[in-house]
Amino acid sequence: MSGKGFSQFPVSESNTTTFQPAVFTLTGLRGLVGARLWLGPLLSLMYISAMVENCTVLYLVKTEHILQEPQYLFLSMLAGADIILSVSTLFSVLKVFILGLYEVTFDGCLSQLFFIHTFSSLGSGILLAMAFDRFVAISRPLQYTAILTNSRVTKMGLAALLRGVTLMIPLPILLKRLPFCKGQTLAYSYCIHPNVMKLACGQVTINIFYGLVLVMFSFGFDFLLIAISYVLIFKAVLGIASREGQMKALNTCLSHIFIVLIYYGPLLAITVMHRINHRSCPLVHAVLGNIYLFMPPLLNPIMYSLKTKQIRAALRKYFKIQRS
Repeated sequence: MSGKGFSQFPVSESNTTTFQPAVFTLTGLRGLVGARLWLGPLLSLMYISAMVENCTVLYLVKTEHILQEPQYLFLSMLAGADIILSVSTLFSVLKVFILGLYEVTFDGCLSQLFFIHTFSSLGSGILLAMAFDRFVAISRPLQYTAILTNSRVTKMGLAALLRGVTLMIPLPILLKRLPFCKGQTLAYSYCIHPNVMKLACGQVTINIFYGLVLVMFSFGFDFLLIAISYVLIFKAVLGIASREGQMKALNTCLSHIFIVLIYYGPLLAITVMHRINHRSCPLVHAVLGNIYLFMPPLLNPIMYSLKTKQIRAALRKYFKIQRS
């Protein structure tokens, strides 16, 4: 198979000549006529909002003494991961929905999927750390600062980053070795491993197996431990004598629970749909993919700002200084 957009270096596979593509073709929301007219400005606004919100969180945590606590340090790490995740998809997504340019180079696609998967894994690890933070705060309030020291918080964040980098480095390497003969069109306006792998021919068993291992031992493992943490949290809450104390303890978890659902819900749906691709609607695929990518960075700072009085106080102080 040869033609425009494929490299000139053939790879022999079962007596069939196949090639690595020079470019892949990205897609927007297939099935929605004129989607670019309103999605381009909307996505631009979402990107700007997400960047401003998360940069504000980083600034407040760095400058405000009342936010120098484990809960907010973890939140700043999540904001940093969301910023890099947004930047890694910014140009390809806006190219598709604003400029109508759909091509991405093969190596550029592999680089992008590495950053998307790495910082998605980092976000998942930080959500797990935040669940542990809530468990310690509710069940061991007197030992909270002794258990979650700044040094331990930093080490937990670095461990989540190291895990993400280590687990995701093989993805572009495994894809690079494959020939591609099933077209060049991807299902999203950005690159992710399962989507690129579907265009490959030859032996993809290792890619499939490693992808399942990643889902199970990264996101699946994190979600399981988060669920266990909340079982222990609810058990600790039931041990609080007063009704008011129980509600106050649960209220500190609401933002985290909401973000966990927003984060893992679309991820689970996308994972399942990639396994039953022949039955799934492409439009639903694309919508879930965009929700998974864009909503957590946009909603994380909003939810914590609405539900956390320390962040609201820091914001009021910041705007008061700006007005004066």
